[in-house]
Amino acid sequence: MDTRAILKYQRISAQKCRLVANSVRGLKVDQALQFLEFNNKKASKMIMKVLESAVANAENNNSLDIDELIVKNVLVDEGPMAKRHIPRARGRVNQILKRSSHITVIVSDGKES
Repeated sequence: MDTRAILKYQRISAQKCRLVANSVRGLKVDQALQFLEFNNKKASKMIMKVLESAVANAENNNSLDIDELIVKNVLVDEGPMAKRHIPRARGRVNQILKRSSHITVIVSDGKES
């Protein structure tokens, strides 16, 4: 049975977050949490928070055993961009895009319902 958790509007670009998400996908939950705890990227703390929430959802809502859970999928989608401007020479302006992302973690026990 699949269980998921979603974290929205996080101030990190999806490209940076996908680097960490790709390394966690397919691992057992305890191995994934251990990897995220000792990884020193900003995205690892965010993904760890969502993964812990998905595990709690699986335990409380679906009565699944934590030891059997695996990280089935980690999706990182682009969120809305905040647009800012910075003045440049000769009266021109450059646009700065402050990107955000939505992180979805799906855990599964490997059994079909």
